[in-house]
Amino acid sequence: MPTSSASTTDSARPAASGGVQSLERAFDLLERMADAGGEVGLSELSASSGLPLPTIHRLMRTLVACGYVRQQPNRRYALGPRLIRLGESASRLLGTWARPYLARLVEETGETANMALLDGDEIVYVAQVPSKHSMRMFTEVGRRVLPHSTGVGKALLSGFPPEEVRALLGRTGMPAATDKTITTPEGFLAALEDVRRQGYAVDDNEQEIGVRCLAVPVPDSPTAAAISISGPAGRVTESATESIVPVLQQIAVELSQALTTPGTAPGTTPGA
Repeated sequence: MPTSSASTTDSARPAASGGVQSLERAFDLLERMADAGGEVGLSELSASSGLPLPTIHRLMRTLVACGYVRQQPNRRYALGPRLIRLGESASRLLGTWARPYLARLVEETGETANMALLDGDEIVYVAQVPSKHSMRMFTEVGRRVLPHSTGVGKALLSGFPPEEVRALLGRTGMPAATDKTITTPEGFLAALEDVRRQGYAVDDNEQEIGVRCLAVPVPDSPTAAAISISGPAGRVTESATESIVPVLQQIAVELSQALTTPGTAPGTTPGA
């Protein structure tokens, strides 16, 4: 049967980027669902995306059939379990891609370098390159901690609205890891303001006595990420901070470019 122009599907229409429009729309919907906490209704998706309800319904039906979305008993849609495997694999690759940049951090600062992501309400370390010093810090890749007592947690949450930070702290609580841990929402929000003003975060004996950590967010990262260095407080001093922070910031920018520039191999400079 001849196909009329009125029945042309989204999958046949080229996107503005030169890709497939329906794929772009499907991934946009998945990201909007994640931004909304993982569960939304069709009307909410329509309002936020500007797409008509029939288009959203067709895309969601496909995502449900593939297992990437599931329909709840209340008729709302939630992110599906098949995304977990993709996310875990992507996290492992992200750590692999970050390692050359962390190795440069170790070379230029002498301290252990880390990369961490915000996963739900927790910080998860996805990569580390240890210092060559005999006295050095070690954080197991895959370790999960609460954000309020870490430099990477402050760096990651510095870009979030205060009301979202308060809600997260309300869910996790703010237990003291040491006597220097920030344990009030007001104190933590003030620390985030310092991060935004200074351009870097500090964990000053707040997760572990005798350890200082300096961290910066990875700008424009596809997922909220931060890199850091950690070492004995006797080495990561105020004067050392002045020389370490610019290195952290520069490498964070280069890592961001590698993650966001299509066709850029990990560990290379975009355009090189």
